[in-house]
Amino acid sequence: MSHMLFHESQHFSQLGNLFNNAAMPPAGYASLLLLSSLILIAASGKSAQFPFCFWLPRAMEGPTPSSAIFYGALSVHLGVFLLLRTTPIWTYHYFTRFIVFAIGFLTVIVASLSEKTQSNIKGQIAYASITQVGFMFMELALGFESLVLIHFFGNAFLRCYQLLVSPSIVAHLLRVEGSADTDFYIKTRSSRFQYLPVSIRDSLPEVLQNTLYVFSLQEGNLELLVRAVLWAPLKSIGAIINAMKPWLNLLIGIGVFGLVWLVIEATGVNTKYLAIPIAVFMVLASLSAFSQKHSPFSVWNAIGLSSILAGVAVWLLNPAAWFDAVIFGSGIIPSWIFGIVILAKLLKHEHLADSPFAYRAMAETQPKLSLLLFLSFLGLAGFPISPAFLGEDLLLSHASSHDPWFALPITIAFVINGIAAARVFQRLCMGRPAELSVVPEDIGVDVQHFVETSSPYTV
Repeated sequence: MSHMLFHESQHFSQLGNLFNNAAMPPAGYASLLLLSSLILIAASGKSAQFPFCFWLPRAMEGPTPSSAIFYGALSVHLGVFLLLRTTPIWTYHYFTRFIVFAIGFLTVIVASLSEKTQSNIKGQIAYASITQVGFMFMELALGFESLVLIHFFGNAFLRCYQLLVSPSIVAHLLRVEGSADTDFYIKTRSSRFQYLPVSIRDSLPEVLQNTLYVFSLQEGNLELLVRAVLWAPLKSIGAIINAMKPWLNLLIGIGVFGLVWLVIEATGVNTKYLAIPIAVFMVLASLSAFSQKHSPFSVWNAIGLSSILAGVAVWLLNPAAWFDAVIFGSGIIPSWIFGIVILAKLLKHEHLADSPFAYRAMAETQPKLSLLLFLSFLGLAGFPISPAFLGEDLLLSHASSHDPWFALPITIAFVINGIAAARVFQRLCMGRPAELSVVPEDIGVDVQHFVETSSPYTV
């Protein structure tokens, strides 16, 4: 299925032609449903739709206006664009249409409520944009593709304009509040709105209003939901793996691989099935890195091991892919070794028992070594500065062309490895330097004397 859709059909127009004959679909209903589900998850995550609504306002809080424009006005529509280009796949079932409509409908409810309680202008614009994208999802589910395009461009232009003028609006309001005519401005503003009709929110019972207010302040607890469904199970599995002794893990891995080898030799089965246990241990190594909390060296080694196992698994699956596996390894192995050396220098005078995953601000205390660690992190994560970036694409291409299901564990491992490596760099290098925690003895005596001799009403 994946080979036919994505290797023989290189363009979306050719992809649409595969569905021209309704009597002969290009794949079975189960395959189309699985592929549609993966597309919907990707579109929902990229466009901050339910249940991933919470990430966009937080991503827009810190960056400059140009970065906020990219997130809130441009990239938030990429999920809609993905659904537009893959319409023949996910519209083949009414069930997937209903899912798209439900995602948009729930997003509109959660985002429109959360927008009302945002304390910053970026958050308001972000949730307003998310709400409009939710309407686009609903329009796509109903088959209004042309309307979605108009809505797409209109919302993008409006949000760009709002984000560009929002600093001027905030500055103007601050000047008004600080001027002598503040009371006159408030009275004039109140008189303008006194003739407006009562909103739906004000007509609700007070208990329901308070409930909706708390719900919107907590953003529907969607982050807790995503953590419980996605992250907690992965961390639990990784914690079980980390609880075992390293030598025991190694012995189990060697034993399983040897057992599979003996079965293959005895039955004469194709040796490509040796890739299955390798892929299993690849994912387990990634989960171990993801849930590790006490040693950045263990995380780094687990990421490197998982990446190397990915190349070995693809080589066993397709021996002709050995050169592509070497290209991938030429980017991963140097970054892995270089990162270990840098970590050893960074943590030379640190006590690992004091939880190295606390924010240590080494970007300020040791900027050169932090920069080198950042470069090794980019190489290990497959960022476009090393052959690992090209190698990842080649490995996934070989995996999907021979056994489409095999691309899933490799993709999962790559994603988890990137998150784990980013966490190591973030926790070690970000943050603020620790302040002086020990108070000089003479100052401590003066403070204690002041507390003992002062009246409780002094403060």
